[in-house]
Amino acid sequence: MTPGPENKRQHPRVPAVLKVEYADGRQARDVTENLSHTGLFVQTDQVFTLGDEVRLALSFPGLLDPVEVTGIVAWVRPAGFDQPGGVGVRVERAEDRRRLGDILSAAGPNSHASHVEHEGYRVLIVEDNPHIIEMYSYVLKKLASGELHGKVPLEVHFAPDGHHALLMLRESRFSLVMTDLYMPVMDGFALVERIREEEALRAIPVIAISAGGKEAQDRALQLGVDIYLRKPVKFVEVLETVKQLLRIK
Repeated sequence: MTPGPENKRQHPRVPAVLKVEYADGRQARDVTENLSHTGLFVQTDQVFTLGDEVRLALSFPGLLDPVEVTGIVAWVRPAGFDQPGGVGVRVERAEDRRRLGDILSAAGPNSHASHVEHEGYRVLIVEDNPHIIEMYSYVLKKLASGELHGKVPLEVHFAPDGHHALLMLRESRFSLVMTDLYMPVMDGFALVERIREEEALRAIPVIAISAGGKEAQDRALQLGVDIYLRKPVKFVEVLETVKQLLRIK
């Protein structure tokens, strides 16, 4: 059943972008949209029905080892023009709720200190759509003035395709790459593959943000993308993912 307003107030959901893998052998990896002590919402194209029991392994690259929880599909959100589809999973066992609580605690305000406070951050956005570039830039600007309080430098650089991005990555240090997958000259798939092949670049976290379907998502993750977000993407999803990959709290 769908959680009512009173239940949502008692167990508020917070943004938490985690990688989701299925313990039943499904060859799929999705992401959470939010998380509470009693459940989570998973963005997914996988087909579920109300009442299904699902076993999930939740993780975040480099920060959180897989944590397994079991829950019940409580509601289903069809995909729409302005949002991806997904399922709300209610967690009932005390042990699984404790595990969700541990994840929420680990994502708390004092969990990760900035590891490059003196050098600052340099983010490379690889995208050829000016409207999307504007949105990502706004997210990073809010991050710089908000969580970083304007005290830690955060530079944002842009590349229109994978070829130009690769040249920039070879010339300068970058803390994070945010890339589309479908671009001219060199697409995002080829860019990620080259990043993971080159020793000097392979440790850079990469977020892929694309309107591609499950095939694109699976291919991107196999090539080494840390987190895959589906367009249309929400402001808070981009913000939380960038914060987690840069270890900003």
